[in-house]
Amino acid sequence: MEDFDLENPLKNSQEHQSDTIPALFAAESDHMPCDYYFQSIKTKELDVSVRQEAVSLILQAQFSCCFDPLIPYLAVNYLDRFIAAQGNPQGEPWILKLIAMSCLSLAAKMMKTDFNLIDFQRGEGFIFDTDTIQRMELLILGALNWRMRSITPFSFVHFFLSLFMMKDPPLRDALKTRAKEIIFKAQNEIKLLEFKPSIIAASALLSASHELFPIQFPSFRKAISCCVFVNKESLFDCCNVMQGIVIDGYESVFDVVSSSDTPANVLDLHCSSSDSDKTLSIATTTVRAERDLRRRKRTTTTSYDISNNTKPKGRVE
Repeated sequence: MEDFDLENPLKNSQEHQSDTIPALFAAESDHMPCDYYFQSIKTKELDVSVRQEAVSLILQAQFSCCFDPLIPYLAVNYLDRFIAAQGNPQGEPWILKLIAMSCLSLAAKMMKTDFNLIDFQRGEGFIFDTDTIQRMELLILGALNWRMRSITPFSFVHFFLSLFMMKDPPLRDALKTRAKEIIFKAQNEIKLLEFKPSIIAASALLSASHELFPIQFPSFRKAISCCVFVNKESLFDCCNVMQGIVIDGYESVFDVVSSSDTPANVLDLHCSSSDSDKTLSIATTTVRAERDLRRRKRTTTTSYDISNNTKPKGRVE
């Protein structure tokens, strides 16, 4: 299997020979759940608790096995696309666990990571043998049309960050770290399933820049909203959802890791990136200061607006 990089998913891809930015934007819809999936969740035709239970199990595996947080992110992408194609798992409750473990196994294989799936399952009180998981993997591969090199928000962070023209590497890395942290948190938000990965990435960077660099935020907002690949109306809507994720009860990954070794809820587990200690220190200090300021001014805080207080009437293709 070719090396797979979630930040550069089209590299070495047979499906797309070009790794240019236009090709990335053109292909992202192929790696999202179908539109019907989100609408079915909104109308309660699909049980949101089914997804929540599966996502919780995948994230618990990441916490227990301490592997790269990109693996569970990729696994949840597979999970959403599979349920969108096949519908809610029917039958015994163990079927959902089997699907979750198979998505996690596929993601680990794509990222060339070995972990003891049997030991994790034993700790959770169930065990699926290798043959059973492999058979389910084949079903998932078929349902996803073998499109496993998923295009996710991480695939667009570098591109949007380049629009900011930041010259200081530590500050640029701090912004990237914070944006990635927000993206990990946002995966648990059902409302974001209707937005393209590129829009989620752009919204996460705007949220991060609003926290870390409020003075430069207007220029960052303009750079992204003027991008030819960005739909302004979708960006506006996604930013509103993202803001709620960041503000409402949000705790930085650095606080979570330092305050407790065991998260109260696995769905609130965040994972730090491998950036330099200097970058993490900058991000941590700034984020904590921003968060404390928000808490003190909670009653007077107004939402930031990517469109200068005017929601766009038309769509930018």
